[in-house]
Amino acid sequence: MRLHHLEIEGFGPFRSRQVVDFDAFADDGIFLIAGRTGAGKSSILDAVCFGLYGGVPRYESGDKRLRSDHCEPDDITEVVVEFSTTAGRFRVTRSPEYLRPAKRGGGMTKQAPAVALEERTDAGWIGRAARAVDVGHELDAILQLSREQFLQVILLAQNRFSEFLLANSKDRQALLRKLFGTERFEDVQARFDERRRASEQALGTRTAAVAARIEEAERLVTVEGLWGTTGAGAAEIEGGAEPADAESGDEEELAQTVPSSAAPMSTADRLEALRRAASRAAYRAERRSAERDDAERALASADAALVDLREQVVAQTERDRARSALTILEAEQPQIDEARRTLDRARSAETLRGVLEAVTRAASAESTSRAAVDRARDTWRATGVELDDESAVALESWASHLTRESGHWQRAAQLESATSERLAELESARAAVDAASRQAERIDEERGELPALILRVTEARDSARRSADRLDGLTHARDQAAVRRKAAREVVRLEAEKAAADRDRAAANSTLAIAQSALAALLQRRLDGYAGELATTLTADEPCPVCGSAEHPAPAAHTDPISAEDIENAETARDAAARAERDVVERLAALGAELAGAVARADGRSDAQAEQELESASADLADAETVAARVTAFDAELAEATARGDVLERERGEAASALAAARESLAVREESAREAVSSIEAARGDAESVAARLDEARIRIAAASALASALTEHAQRVVALAEADTALRAALEKSPFDADAEVESALRSPAEQSALDQRITSHSVQREKEKGVLLPLELRALPEDPIDAAPAEEAAAAVRSRWISAMEAVERAGATVGRLNGLIDSADAEHAASAGQAADHEILQNLADTLAGRGANTRKMTLETFVLAAELEEIVRAANRRLDDMSTGRYQLQHSDALAARGAASGLGIVVFDAFTGQTRPAQSLSGGETFLSSLALALGLAEVVTARAGGIRLDTLFIDEGFGSLDGDTLDIAMRTLDELRQGGRTVGVISHVDAMQEQIPAQLTVRATANGPSIIEAR
Repeated sequence: MRLHHLEIEGFGPFRSRQVVDFDAFADDGIFLIAGRTGAGKSSILDAVCFGLYGGVPRYESGDKRLRSDHCEPDDITEVVVEFSTTAGRFRVTRSPEYLRPAKRGGGMTKQAPAVALEERTDAGWIGRAARAVDVGHELDAILQLSREQFLQVILLAQNRFSEFLLANSKDRQALLRKLFGTERFEDVQARFDERRRASEQALGTRTAAVAARIEEAERLVTVEGLWGTTGAGAAEIEGGAEPADAESGDEEELAQTVPSSAAPMSTADRLEALRRAASRAAYRAERRSAERDDAERALASADAALVDLREQVVAQTERDRARSALTILEAEQPQIDEARRTLDRARSAETLRGVLEAVTRAASAESTSRAAVDRARDTWRATGVELDDESAVALESWASHLTRESGHWQRAAQLESATSERLAELESARAAVDAASRQAERIDEERGELPALILRVTEARDSARRSADRLDGLTHARDQAAVRRKAAREVVRLEAEKAAADRDRAAANSTLAIAQSALAALLQRRLDGYAGELATTLTADEPCPVCGSAEHPAPAAHTDPISAEDIENAETARDAAARAERDVVERLAALGAELAGAVARADGRSDAQAEQELESASADLADAETVAARVTAFDAELAEATARGDVLERERGEAASALAAARESLAVREESAREAVSSIEAARGDAESVAARLDEARIRIAAASALASALTEHAQRVVALAEADTALRAALEKSPFDADAEVESALRSPAEQSALDQRITSHSVQREKEKGVLLPLELRALPEDPIDAAPAEEAAAAVRSRWISAMEAVERAGATVGRLNGLIDSADAEHAASAGQAADHEILQNLADTLAGRGANTRKMTLETFVLAAELEEIVRAANRRLDDMSTGRYQLQHSDALAARGAASGLGIVVFDAFTGQTRPAQSLSGGETFLSSLALALGLAEVVTARAGGIRLDTLFIDEGFGSLDGDTLDIAMRTLDELRQGGRTVGVISHVDAMQEQIPAQLTVRATANGPSIIEAR
């Protein structure tokens, strides 16, 4: 991949459009991006990354706004990146989300993010995609590098490439996983773990099922007493023959013997014992079935005899009942005859019921209407009105006239009742006029103060923006101070540890010297005592092993015996002291190297000085952040003030309109009040009020109307009474009755008539029914004395009880057999299946443990870690090809798969081999310059391996951001030679640095300079 062209506008510290032509540096092969701290050098790389991937490496949290704080509301924010790969030449144009002035209605609105991808063809630039998701897919295929890979192999951002060297195994694994996409191996491991857990659960479930079913079967055998008997009886039962003493069906003769629990039985043995118990249960079930059949035959015979006897008892009882019922019915006959006569007279009187009731209703209505006339006349006279004619016609005419006259007073009465509301509305209208006047005055006052407010907010915002421009430089200064303070504290700690190690070395040297002296003394003593030791082996008449003489006149005495075991113990103590001394020396050397690195990072600051510098830098940064954070607030306040001016202008017009409307409403309400007073006075007359005059008229109208209606109703009721009496007399002449009283005495209600008819009919029907029942029973010649069925019932009950007991026994025995056989068969099948399942589970568990770094995997390396370790070995080999030259043969990186502490995953460690000491040490012990060179070599090796894994893509453009300030002159020359090698083959290398020596050695430069009014510009030479 090669970058050709970059355009930046409204992005980071750049407001106006800045253009960078990378092709202009192709001949030099290397160029420098220079400028003061905080001017925006790294923002060029931010723009490249944002254009290609939509994100900025330094602000991965997303809190930093990409839009330049120097932009005016109408300015645009845009980045254009033009690049080429083997797939062709492309151009990406991307804008982030930001606020801009709304086109309608004023205020601010969000400008949506936008992106477009174009490809250059023979016909010019043509569009490839214009949606973010489509552009992302297209760029993935074109670049063949993810964002993380791009940041590791092309854009080595500030302090980023040293992270890989100094990271712990966990962080290094996370980065390598992103670069090489090894998540699939973790998925494989997870799937095998899931299969192992599922297999373990299935095996446990099956084993538990076997145990549960065997335990349930054993419990059933114990409850049912089926464990077997002692002696020949048990053998006969197990063989299928019935014991001689089992004919009674009593189980007590089976002396139970439960299997001994002293020694655990295997599952197969327990199943075999249960099968023997099942055979005994089957025999017991057959015997209970035979007992049930005998009881069933006896029950059938007893039930037949009992049924015949019960039928005779029922017939005897029914005969006696019929005789008694027939005697009672014969005695009731006179009463039935009287009821029949009463029913006939009631049916004759029923034809006169309607006429008689009509006369009664007419008389009641006439009396009621006469009383109503009297009450209505009293009410009318109470009104005090006197008329010459009080007939119904005259009263209705007078009431109609008064009704028409009172209708003219209704409108005045309504006006009179609304007097308080009308006065309140009048007062409200006056208050509205006053409020509208005050609102207009307030708006005019606020409009006069607004210009001064806008001026003050604008000045405060511009001041805050200038403070925000210093944030990058202050942040860098704070970070550097934090690094120095941490290093200074490490110096204090390491000096104390080194002093303690010096003391330990002195003690170890002393211990080793003592042990060596003790060993030497023991060796000398044993040498001195060799003569005595040989003398102990001399035997009379046997030759001496030294001189050969058979005589031993004066053998030496063995006064100071030193054994070989004493020598061995002393050598063991000497070796332990030597190992301890060697360990202390190695630890002292490691502490010395670590202390040297910490001193270099502290840059000569003491702990107090570094702490003071950090506090000062943090305070400066906090002050600048506090002021810069108010930029948005000032922008919002300024926008609000501007919008407020438009609102006040609109409110001023609305207030003027409201004041005019309020005054007009007040005039209308005052005129309406005057008209209402005039109407009320005309309608009131001599009364206290219009309402009182209307109430009096309503009372008189109601009284007159009521009296007229009562007079008319009474006249109608008199006529109706005369007509009803005439009809009654005519009906009596045609009936068997002579007077009204006879008819009323003979009348019966429909319910009474129905009851009489039902009584007569029921008596007749019941009499015939009882005769029909009694005749056949009398012919059977049943005994007169009651039949006793109790003895037969008791005998039948006893037989039934024995049959029920036999049935229950059969059911229990059959259920026991079925349940026991089912449990045994199920347990046997599950037990057979579990054996093969256990073998499969063991294989699967061993494989899953190996992939997950458990069990026999002593290195605790997972499958993914194993794959990444192989990639890391390739990366280290590629890095050492450059580090060997950069360190003049002193340093080599080594991949370490040593077992990590506290059970952590192993296999991704990196240590540094120092040829001067012949020892390896951690990368953290390197000095600042050594760390930079090692990190650079590792980053280049990583880039080489990643590009090879990505299909061998070419890296024609490379950026390195800062880090050269930690190098001395000689080391800087080595780094420059490495950069010269990188540009071979047409590659262009961009270096960001403020080091003066690099500016002298690299003539091709991009200079980023902050202008006097704030925004930065890019100048090329």
